[in-house]
Amino acid sequence: MNALIERLGLTAMHRLDPELAHGLAIRTLRMGLVPAPGPVTSARLKTTLAGMELPNPVGLAAGFDKNATAIAPLSRAGFGFIEVGAATPLPQPGNPKPRLFRLTRDQAAINRFGFNNDGAEAICNRLAQRGTGVPVGLNLGANKTSDDRAADFARVMEAARNHVDFATVNVSSPNTEKLRDLQGKAALAALLEGVMDVRGATPVFLKIAPDLTEAEIADVAEVANSAGVAAIIATNTTLDRAGLRSHHAAQAGGLSGAPLFHKSTRVLARLSTLTDIPLVGVGGVGSAEQAYAKICAGAQAVQLYTALVFGGMSLVAQIVRGLDDLLAKDGFATVADAVGSKRKDWL
Repeated sequence: MNALIERLGLTAMHRLDPELAHGLAIRTLRMGLVPAPGPVTSARLKTTLAGMELPNPVGLAAGFDKNATAIAPLSRAGFGFIEVGAATPLPQPGNPKPRLFRLTRDQAAINRFGFNNDGAEAICNRLAQRGTGVPVGLNLGANKTSDDRAADFARVMEAARNHVDFATVNVSSPNTEKLRDLQGKAALAALLEGVMDVRGATPVFLKIAPDLTEAEIADVAEVANSAGVAAIIATNTTLDRAGLRSHHAAQAGGLSGAPLFHKSTRVLARLSTLTDIPLVGVGGVGSAEQAYAKICAGAQAVQLYTALVFGGMSLVAQIVRGLDDLLAKDGFATVADAVGSKRKDWL
């Protein structure tokens, strides 16, 4: 019955404007009208990421709960960890609407939100009031009109450091003009130095784009190693449009969902040969098999978001339980034992 209700709800949501539907999904979560099995776990699924104990390695990617308004219900949805944001120092409305497009035939989405959010002060106040639960991180961003975007990341880090379990430097969104320029070797090193100076004891993650060249991936690994980054999230959305079939395929913005899976996993696997920093695999995860593939390619944990648009929140527990079965089938006693076991398949 619950599955039928969720399916009917998703059908109704898909008749609405995507951004309106997303807002309704957040409200539905806050009202307690979605599956809430609690963190799904087992001895095999428990793992560690950057010193954090996770009940399972399946996390929620940034962007779903931009303003940290649904942390409590999301913590009960089956995830092993969640990431909120992105937060910028000052509130900003983001790019003009429409700015979110469903690509149903491709099981994908294109967004050009442009870091719309309530600002670091409001978001950090909510984070400070959250209860106990799975680890929670904040995605750090920069204001579109800022004269010093690198300093913006440090400002948000300083505001959030006592209220989060980790923070992610997001220089890979394609929706803020010239933001990706900060992935360059010198610029990235300077930005990370500023963030690390004010982080306190908070682990700092780095989120990278899937559109980097081999040389750029190597540069990222070198800078991340030198800076003391605790984990790298590979990857953000892509600008690539190869193979899309949906009506909105030509829209500007970052593409997420199923078409990103192979591209992001190849970047992940390549990165895992260049650094011992823990990796988080994100991009196109919509099944237990895909989560498992990311782990076998070199990820210690994974994140998902777009698949929830098409599969609903019950998908989280399905993926986690399916991952447990896959680990058992291949004889792995823990998630950590499987990490990188099939890396060569992606190189």
